[in-house]
Amino acid sequence: MTAEPALPAPSTPRGGVAGSIPTCPAPPLAAGPRRAFLAAAVRSPGQIGAVAPSSPRLADLLASVVPTHGAPTVVELGPGTGSVSAAIAERLPTGARHLAVELDPRLAAYLRRTRPDMEVVDGDAEHLTGLLAARSVPRVDAVVSGLPWSLFGGATQRAILDQVATAIGPTGAFATFAYTHTAPMTTARRFRRMLSEVFDEVVVSRTVWRNLPPAYAYVCRRPRA
Repeated sequence: MTAEPALPAPSTPRGGVAGSIPTCPAPPLAAGPRRAFLAAAVRSPGQIGAVAPSSPRLADLLASVVPTHGAPTVVELGPGTGSVSAAIAERLPTGARHLAVELDPRLAAYLRRTRPDMEVVDGDAEHLTGLLAARSVPRVDAVVSGLPWSLFGGATQRAILDQVATAIGPTGAFATFAYTHTAPMTTARRFRRMLSEVFDEVVVSRTVWRNLPPAYAYVCRRPRA
């Protein structure tokens, strides 16, 4: 069964229970991350698909699926310059493992310099389970994606979603997002249908207007067999 209610209005601060949407603003993005992001966008527009990194509000919304207790393993796909990585790190408890899969080698190098707290993996999300197996990770607790789904063909969309579903298993969670202006696009509509085909539960958030461009999140659970 697929559910599409709007997520509840923000009610708890950063670090609250899973599913909450923190409201505290963050300082403006530093010049270093901005330059790195724009350079990557110019270098590989087909891989970036955005004009700016995710806002703090969108980052917190995506990170809401990250467990705050135990020793979870969380995978981030397409971390870019680390705007969502920071929100994930703030939720992770001691002993957690945070792997970030980045296709762009320069962004991967940038993340290694600026985010030593996470394991940066050079690779393609289409090979996620293989990348995890090489690091002795059979299953993860959450996958958070910043990939530009509307730029991918159907085969690529499905291949990555199948990899994510295998990685999180029956108890994990998957969070990703889409820009509101891409909703009418054929690739975006196809991706939305695929989410319902791959996952039993798909929750769509309210629009995050304070993002450039405005965006909304998908939170998915219980992969279909």
